Formats: sequence, C-alpha cells, structure tokens
Amino acid sequence: IAMPGMRDEQFYKTVIYICAHTDDGAMGLVLNQVIKGLSFPSLLEQLGIEEGANGRAVPIHFGGPVEAGRGFVLHTDDYQQDATLEVDGGVSLTATVDVLKAVARGRGPKQSLLALGYAGWGPGQLDGEIMEGSWLPMNFDHQLVFETPPAERWDAAYLALGVDPALVGRHNIA
Repeated sequence: IAMPGMRDEQFYKTVIYICAHTDDGAMGLVLNQVIKGLSFPSLLEQLGIEEGANGRAVPIHFGGPVEAGRGFVLHTDDYQQDATLEVDGGVSLTATVDVLKAVARGRGPKQSLLALGYAGWGPGQLDGEIMEGSWLPMNFDHQLVFETPPAERWDAAYLALGVDPALVGRHNIA
C-alpha cells in the first residue's frame, strides 16, 4: 500500500498486488486505478475477439507504467492454462489472449482483475523502498482484491490493517 506521502504520481494512493518477488526484482499490478475511456468491449474489438452473451462488464486497470500495452489477468485459481502462473493464496496470473477470450465468453475465472501494464522493481529496489517508508506491506485480502470497488481499495487496505492513513507520518517520500 502506498504511504500517504508518496510523491510519485503514478503510485500516489495505490494498492499493488505483488505477483513475484525474487532476488532478480519484483513485479506487481496496481489494483485501484481504472483506465477511463477504455472499455472491455472496445479492447476485445481491438484484439479481434468476439464478446459472448455470457461476458461480463470488466473494468480495465492501469497495472503500472511498465509495458503499458501488455495485458495481465489476476484471477482466482479456478481457471488455469499452461501459461498461468500460480501466485499465492488461491490467486493466479495469466497474460494470454486465451484468458481474455474465456472472460469474454463467460468461461473465465470466477473472479478476475484485468490490467494493462505492470509495476516493476530491480533487484533489492522494492525492499529498499519499503525500508525507506514508501510502502506499507500487508497480507493478501481476497475481498480487497476482488470485491472492494477499485476507488475504495486504498482506504479499505488501511482500514483492514487498523491504520488511519491521516495519522501516518507524512514525510516526503521519493
């Protein structure tokens, strides 16, 4: 969770789900910034995918500034394919056109979040930013990720931790 004093506008008041964190770096998806002006049907049309009658309205999130044209679907683990990465706690990540086709036809994962782009950190960078006080780590919360409206996720994350963001130190964070 971005600390209240985060100065980087791309990450101000963001909640990021970390999908991978190794010695080589970290990768995550911003969970609470929906891209305005881009709809799921228009994305499907651009990709040449027909939307089925069972498809559902899917908001498209700004996943982060890295590879902004690349799509990622963070989802419950009830949907799997060869290219699916099992992340943790019943959550998987798939970055193929096939998962978009499945979602469009109502045959995708029970719950999902579609993001364009991702947030990335080099070796040790995320750990350093946490130590500097830029980020407040928290454990996975299914309801926060898949059920809380995106605009409410930052406040809800702090509430889930029992922390009032107004009382957290507001020092300048790079």
